[in-house]
Amino acid sequence: MARGKVHALRIVIFGATGGTGREVARQALTAGHDVTAFVRRQPTGLAEENQRLRIVVGDFGEQAVVDRAVHGQDVVISALGSNQKGAVTVCTDGMRAVLAAMQREGVRRLLAVSAHGAAESHDRSLYVLAVWAALAAKMRDKEAMEELIRASDTDWTIVRPPALTDGRKTDAYRAGLDIKIGITSKISRADLAAFLLAAAADGAFVHATPRVAL
Repeated sequence: MARGKVHALRIVIFGATGGTGREVARQALTAGHDVTAFVRRQPTGLAEENQRLRIVVGDFGEQAVVDRAVHGQDVVISALGSNQKGAVTVCTDGMRAVLAAMQREGVRRLLAVSAHGAAESHDRSLYVLAVWAALAAKMRDKEAMEELIRASDTDWTIVRPPALTDGRKTDAYRAGLDIKIGITSKISRADLAAFLLAAAADGAFVHATPRVAL
């Protein structure tokens, strides 16, 4: 699913130091976009010498800092997640602050990475049963995040990938509302990042929950 050249955007990335967030930032900068990375601490692991990269250090409890990161942006991309064990609320807490900032700053376009198996995609398939058996706390956090997004007055897209890998960018992924996800389904973070940036540029899947997989 290769895309053509697109015009430059101002993009803020939350979860910018995670595997997906770093890949979104890298590809966005390569494509000529201006990137703001919201991070909790330095060093970030990002290519900070790039003149089109702005780093905002803060916490979601600091609403003024979140507002500053969102100010003047065209697109918000959330790749929030956590490696923490047990109950987590990082996606829910982060999205609550992000949505408040978007409302205050007048920014409408939002793309958020969730997971296949959340909300209405929580079915009895082997893939979903396995994900919930292993990651129930994280899936509940994703579902709560999705509820906040759906209730917001934004042009949102909730992206539901299957298992993520660190493989190369292939541009051979499939994206749609009815993509079948099986127990072996996967997508590289690089291809997921490519899809997020393509949807940011062309406005695809507004108020929809696309699946994206190889």
